[in-house]
Order: sequence, then structure tokens, then C-alpha cells
Amino acid sequence: MDDDRKSRTQKKNEARALQKLGEQLVALSSEQLESIDISDDLHNAVIVAGKTKSHGARRRQLQYIGTLMRDIDPEPIQNALENIRLGDHQKILAFKKIEKWRDELKEGNRVLIEEILNNCPDAERQRLTQLARNARNEYEAGKGVKSSKILFRYLNQISGL
Repeated sequence: MDDDRKSRTQKKNEARALQKLGEQLVALSSEQLESIDISDDLHNAVIVAGKTKSHGARRRQLQYIGTLMRDIDPEPIQNALENIRLGDHQKILAFKKIEKWRDELKEGNRVLIEEILNNCPDAERQRLTQLARNARNEYEAGKGVKSSKILFRYLNQISGL
């Protein structure tokens, strides 16, 4: 249906949807925003909206972003935002996996060392075993978390996640 045949309500709903998409752009970090292919005008408007503190001025800037977005296809932006969300989700899952490995090694799971060595080609058996032993000894003695942190950093480094 072309624009002439859309009802006022449909046009307003579409404008609100584009404004909401603009709000999602404003919420991104500068690195994430740079990864999305948008026009210079839209990019500058998003930067200004991110810096604007006044409620009324921010609302007007978001409306301006919505207006700019009427002239572009929103689908690539929606896809890019979805990819960013999925990427963040993958990072969280990887972080949890490394935490689980560290906790199991700290509690003495020696079978896990073989699994880690098979999954992570950069892993060194001797270093991994030593770090796991240090973390386990520290854990059993209830002394602190220094060795656990070192083990976590090493696991993070070798996992490549």
C-alpha cells in the first residue's frame, strides 16, 4: 500500500516504530554504532541525542532521528542491532563457560583438563595443570582468589572466546 492510502494511524505507528529504532541506536556504544552502516546525518543525530541531557531536547532529537529514518530502509539497521544483541549473548555464554571451567578445576576435576586441551589448541598442559593446582590449593585453604583469577585469565586467553 503506498503512502497516500495509509491511514493516519498507520503512518503514526510507523513513525513511532522508526523512532524506537532510533532510540536503540542512541543506546549503543560508539564502537557498536560505528559498525552499523548509516548515513552521516543519521549518525550525527544519534551522537547528539546520546549527549543531550534535557528531556524535551532529547525527545525532539529522537523525533528528528525518526524523521531521518523515514527516508531509509530500516531493515539493515534492525539486522545489525539483532547481530549486536546476539553477539553480546554469545559473549555472556562464553564467559559463563569459562567461569564453569575455572570452578570445576578449582574443585579438582582433572578430567576437564583433557577436555580443555582438546578444545583449545593454544593451551599448555603443564601451565594449565599448575594453575589449576594452585587455584585448588588456595580454594581448599580458604586463603583468597588470586590463583583463581590467574586461572580464569589463562582460560579466557586460550579459549579465544
